[in-house]
Amino acid sequence: MFVKNALCAATAISLITTAGSASAETITIATVNNGDMIRMQGLTDDFTAKTGHDVEWVTLEENVLRQRVTTDISTKGGAFDIMTIGMYETPIWGANGWLVALDNLSEDYDAADILPAMAGGLSHDGTLYAAPFYGESSMIMYRTDLMEKAGLEMPKDPTWTFVREAAAAMTDRDNEINGICLRGKAGWGEGGAFITAMSNSFGARWFDMDWNAQFDTEAWANTLKFFKGMMDESGPAGYATNGFNENLSLFQQGKCGMWIDATVAASFVTNPNDSTVADKVGFALAPDNGLGKRSNWLWAWALAIPAGTQKQDAAIQFIEWATSKDYIELVAANEGWANVPPGARISLYENPNYQAVPFAQMTLDSILSADPNNSTVEESPYVGVQFAAIPEFAGIATEVSQEFSAAYAGQQTVEKALSNAQALTNDAMEAAGYR
Repeated sequence: MFVKNALCAATAISLITTAGSASAETITIATVNNGDMIRMQGLTDDFTAKTGHDVEWVTLEENVLRQRVTTDISTKGGAFDIMTIGMYETPIWGANGWLVALDNLSEDYDAADILPAMAGGLSHDGTLYAAPFYGESSMIMYRTDLMEKAGLEMPKDPTWTFVREAAAAMTDRDNEINGICLRGKAGWGEGGAFITAMSNSFGARWFDMDWNAQFDTEAWANTLKFFKGMMDESGPAGYATNGFNENLSLFQQGKCGMWIDATVAASFVTNPNDSTVADKVGFALAPDNGLGKRSNWLWAWALAIPAGTQKQDAAIQFIEWATSKDYIELVAANEGWANVPPGARISLYENPNYQAVPFAQMTLDSILSADPNNSTVEESPYVGVQFAAIPEFAGIATEVSQEFSAAYAGQQTVEKALSNAQALTNDAMEAAGYR
């Protein structure tokens, strides 16, 4: 079967190369500065060799990327032929007609192999508008040696109470070890995503069924007070400005007892080339509070084509290359199976080589347990786990996250941050015609 597939792939590549060499293009791709995307840039010569097309990369920090691509596509700026976007933007932009539908991908690409959770979140009315480069949920990554030293054992289903107690027990300020590292950085997809997912497990929600903001509730007050209290006790200095990359660096340096974040980080914290604690990492589901909702999210970083590109054929060829089964094999051959892009394809989790990776099953379990259609304890009117899938959310949530980060930094009280969040959210929703 492998030989047959390899021959089919070789035939397809030959056809692409023949077609591509006749009219080679240079495509411009906007992407996020996450490790998997940077790794892809290092392998781009493989794409160029197979197609004749060159690639120019614009690599940006997460918040900056979102701002740049949103501005470019909404104003039809035409700066990019491919954009790295996610589950929030894709259905909205697809509905607006801003993206090229990916409804005619090649048979060899096998779009049916994409995990349903990912395909569903990257579609509008059943049509795929972005292909997942990797998919993720969130989970606990923890130092097994520090947990043992504290005399504790990570439960199968950890609670936030246990996490806070464990964080305090593992904190060693004299040796620069923080019991827990979490995102506090402003930005709807940075600290905003984390605190929203966490709030679900505390019984909070962004809106009631009439689109009234809910930041004046006890559930949100409990969420923010718990987060700030735990991080002040056991988190790193300056946590209010730490996002994914900052916490990854701290964990790899051995300065975090626990880190709750994207499942995709597992390959980086267990890579001995980058992580000083690679052989001392365990994994557990994101914590809950016994209310029936865990605090894990659902996300995919995906590649999409803006409708205005003049290089659509070359862009489709790149997306097929970068999100294919063959690309996974390419990464495995160069970096090992633990470092392939996770969470996007069914076949990956059926592959014995990947099943042997220690975090593979926990990643899949976390992805499958996140339900964007039923993410809150009380009924809510929106789809999404760590976001509300409405066009106004990105702007509102960015402002709300700035209020929260100011509270984390001690620049205002939690009560003031929630009061400001309540007012600005209701004002924005009223202006947008929801109320």
